[in-house]
Amino acid sequence: MAASATIDAGAGLRSEFLDVLLSRRRDLQVPLSVEKGSPVKNPMYQKPVRPNEAAAMESCPRKEVENFKQKLVEEKFYLITELGEQGRAPVLLLKLNDPVPKRKPVIVFLHSSYKCKEWLRPLLEAYASRGYISVAIDSRYHGERASNESTYIDALKSAWRHGNTMPFIFDTVWDLIKLGDHLSKRVDVDPGRIGITGESLGGMHAWFAAFVDTRYSVTVPIIGVQGFRWAVDNNKWQARVDSIKPLFEEARIDLGKSEIDTEVVEKVWEKIAPGLNSQFDAPYSLPLIAPRPLLLLNGAVDGRCPIAGLEEPSSRVAKAYEESGSAEKFMVACMLFLPIFF
Repeated sequence: MAASATIDAGAGLRSEFLDVLLSRRRDLQVPLSVEKGSPVKNPMYQKPVRPNEAAAMESCPRKEVENFKQKLVEEKFYLITELGEQGRAPVLLLKLNDPVPKRKPVIVFLHSSYKCKEWLRPLLEAYASRGYISVAIDSRYHGERASNESTYIDALKSAWRHGNTMPFIFDTVWDLIKLGDHLSKRVDVDPGRIGITGESLGGMHAWFAAFVDTRYSVTVPIIGVQGFRWAVDNNKWQARVDSIKPLFEEARIDLGKSEIDTEVVEKVWEKIAPGLNSQFDAPYSLPLIAPRPLLLLNGAVDGRCPIAGLEEPSSRVAKAYEESGSAEKFMVACMLFLPIFF
C-alpha cells in the first residue's frame, strides 16, 4: 500500500511540474527535429575560466585506446525543442566507432553557470574512451545560445520583469526531456542505461531532469542539490544569490527595498522558477528518483549548497529507497575538496 501511494504521489508531482514547464511554452511546441551542426571554433564563456579550473579539466584521464583520435566519432547537432531562438538546443556527442554496431550506455554531462558544452570535452573524451556515448548540451542562454557575456544574466532579469521564461533550471529541463526523447530512439543507444550528471547549475539540471523523466536511469548531481526553502527559512541564501546577484539587485530595486532580503529572494524564486522553494524543492522531488541509482556529491563547506540544508532531503530520499527495497542505490558524499572537472 505504501509503495502504491508513493507511486501515485510521484506521478502527481511530475505531472504538476510538467504543467509548470508547459505553462510558458504552450504556443511554442513543435515536433522534435534534428538539424546538423558544425564544431564551435570560439566557445562562449560568460565569465573567465580560472587557470586551476582549466588544468583540472584537461587532466581528466582517458583510457589508452590505440588511434583514439581516428576512432573517435563526433556528432554536432541541434535539437529543435520548441519555437524561437532558445528552442534550438546545441548538442555535442562523442563515441568510439565500433567495427560491429552495438547499443551503448550514455552519460549526459551538464556544465555549470557561465560555461558551455565545449568546456566538458575532456570528460566526454574520457568516457567515450571507456565505451560510453558521451553527450553535452549548452543550457539555455549559454554557449551557442548566448550572444555576449551578459546573455544569461539578461535572461534572468527579463524573466523577473516579464515572467514569460524560466531560464534558471526549468527551461533547460524541458530540453533534457526532449534530449531523452532523442537518445531513447537512437539505434546506437541502450535506452535503459542513460545516466545524467552535472556540476552546480548542471547538477540542478540533472536533479530535476531525473525527477521528471524516469528514462534517466542513473543520476549524479555534483554541488547542485540544496534545500531552497531551508535556505530561506534559515537565512542561508546569500551565497546562492551572489552567484546571480544582478538579478536580485534588479528585483530589490523594483520592490523598493534598500537591500536584498528574504522577501526579495522568495519573490524572485517564485517568479522565475515557480515551486522551486515549495512543492518541487529537494525534500519532495528528490525522493522520486528512487529506486534508480542516485549519488549526491557535495562539498563539506559550500555556502551555495549548505550541508545542513541537505539533512531533510537526504533523510526523505533514504526512506524512499528503503521503502522501494533499493537502499544500496542511494549515497551521499560530502567532501572537503571536490575535483574541478565541470
